[in-house]
Amino acid sequence: MATLIQKSLPLTKTSTPALQFLRFRGKINIQRPKEPHYERARVIAVTHPKYPEPPKAKSCFKTREERTQQQLENPYNEIIAREVRNWLDHSRLVAVFHLNSITADEIFRVRVQLHKQNLHLKSYGSKIIGQAVKGTRYEAILPLFHSNHCIVFSPDQQRTATLLRITRKVPQMVLLGGIVEETLVSRNQLVAYAHMPGLQAAQAQLVQTLNQAAGHLVQQLQAHQNSFVQVLDVHATKNTAPESTEDTK
Repeated sequence: MATLIQKSLPLTKTSTPALQFLRFRGKINIQRPKEPHYERARVIAVTHPKYPEPPKAKSCFKTREERTQQQLENPYNEIIAREVRNWLDHSRLVAVFHLNSITADEIFRVRVQLHKQNLHLKSYGSKIIGQAVKGTRYEAILPLFHSNHCIVFSPDQQRTATLLRITRKVPQMVLLGGIVEETLVSRNQLVAYAHMPGLQAAQAQLVQTLNQAAGHLVQQLQAHQNSFVQVLDVHATKNTAPESTEDTK
């Protein structure tokens, strides 16, 4: 019966469709996907949402001077600036060095050696240095701080020779100048000051010079008197010589 129905109605014959599975040969790049078809890209462009632009900041339209004037000063910089000013006021010796490429271990060893000799190695930013010396008598040292630098402070100006002896072993530290007894000196003047004798030796030389001047003055004042006495002695000996010859006869 089923075969007769199938022969009379061929459309009622069942058949299984042929299925073919396809796979993409390459991996899909999620970060850089392929560009869509032109029609699809046009639909995406048309349906892309448009959001209102955020209001622009007013600071973008101001000049650099107006923006910097409104910036508040960092109170921590003021504290460090006062510390620098305190070091400058209470130090009899201040030396400024230019720092070339140097490791942290090397600068630590130099700091330890200087600290043993009552020399203190410090490093501050140029902005803090400018804030510390602005409007003071130390303002003349500002040109020395345009690059990487460090400063050595000491309450004893007699440590200049020791400072030069220690820093001579560190070629990365280049001496630029300094302040000795509230006087700005150059590198050559600082080296010459280091070779000067100590205070006691200078005082001894001064006393010796004053004594020599006083002795020379006394000698000059007594020169005429001494010469007059010598002339009288010669004249006296000449007069006594004939009398002695007559007595012998």
